[in-house]
Amino acid sequence: MSASLISLDNSKIAVIGLGYVGLPLAVEFAKKYHTVGLDIAKKRVAELKDGKDFTLEVEDENLKMVLVQDMASLNKNGVGLFPTDNFSDIENCNIYVVTVPTPTDKHNRPILTPMIKASETIAKYLKKGDVVIYESTVYPGVTEDECVPVLEEVSGLKYNVDFFAGYSPERINPGDKEHTVAKILKVTSGSTPEVADYVDALYNSVITAGTHKASSIKVAEAAKVIENSQRDINIAFVNELSKIFNLIGIDTHEVLEAAGTKWNFLKFKPGLVGGHCIGVDPFYLAQKAQELGYHPEIILAGRRLNDSMGKHVATEVIKHMMRKDLKVIDAKVLILGFTFKEDCPDVRNTRVIDIYNELLSFDMDVDVYDPWANGNEVKHEYGIDILNGPNLPVMEDYSAIILAVSHKEFSGFDIKKSSKQVVYDVKGFLDKKNVDARL
Repeated sequence: MSASLISLDNSKIAVIGLGYVGLPLAVEFAKKYHTVGLDIAKKRVAELKDGKDFTLEVEDENLKMVLVQDMASLNKNGVGLFPTDNFSDIENCNIYVVTVPTPTDKHNRPILTPMIKASETIAKYLKKGDVVIYESTVYPGVTEDECVPVLEEVSGLKYNVDFFAGYSPERINPGDKEHTVAKILKVTSGSTPEVADYVDALYNSVITAGTHKASSIKVAEAAKVIENSQRDINIAFVNELSKIFNLIGIDTHEVLEAAGTKWNFLKFKPGLVGGHCIGVDPFYLAQKAQELGYHPEIILAGRRLNDSMGKHVATEVIKHMMRKDLKVIDAKVLILGFTFKEDCPDVRNTRVIDIYNELLSFDMDVDVYDPWANGNEVKHEYGIDILNGPNLPVMEDYSAIILAVSHKEFSGFDIKKSSKQVVYDVKGFLDKKNVDARL
């Protein structure tokens, strides 16, 4: 006989991982449920307890509305969010939601270590009737083939008899204040029909946009990974168009504007593809396909093309410098923007670093200015120092300026091409008359 399922009213939730995905979700749960947020980063937990979120995904006032400072207060209130780095604080929870990163290694192979470690931690406190829900983006089969065996082994409990699992893929768009977690329709799934109903009801209670209940955990896993793979492939297509149209001598953005007048034309734009999702997730699907003996052609071709764009931008800038008879070696170059997308502090897997490294290979003197990026984080992750203080760079000091990220702050910068300076616009953000070229 299977263990009894928890009722919604008795749900006590632990969110494992308080990053870009976990914190917004934990805040929504905390409005209705007893919620513990566990993160291994002591600095991150201390910051959250102080009512601050450096990712800027949750406004400080919204965080403080649900915040409680200790377990005693949480138990007394019955609802709220208690951030902690103490593993034992999750022992009285009965719903565990895993929102840890799923990166790739230097060979673009999936790294499941964070999910396995999270599963080991949860398993130490797993009880009969508990449900473990994974949100991290993976290839189909990871939840039941990789994580559940860890839960069983460490806990000594039996899957779908003593404990249950679910999968509800994250749909966070960093920096987007319109499509927040509660306003994006959520895919849900469970390891049995009854668990699927429970997981769907749990999310439906906090997601105002509603839910879509998938037929199985594998279907939900696959749905998530193809969302980002589809965007990656479409962006790769317009990036390739950009290269072709550059050779023809016509403006890609003007072509896309004209084509976009057709009602069913998909309006993607060329650019750098970074971040923790679109630039990573296709490799997860490719890995699973290769394990099954199928070599994915389109998915990996899209990845190769998009990963080549940083080098392409640097090469184009150098070509334009040479056409203006500007010195390349030791030339000063300014890159505007380093985060992976506009108006967001997230520097994970930013492909602006590819432009930077390619320019360095030509012995150029490169500065990066980004008012959104955390300089210490950039130094730790990429080993470079960036400019991000209140003192703006003097534009006239540079032989080339590359607008790599369209932060709103850059719209007011006085940037104009001249015979002594190349201006290259990766994002099509600046006035066309003020730039030498755009992607």
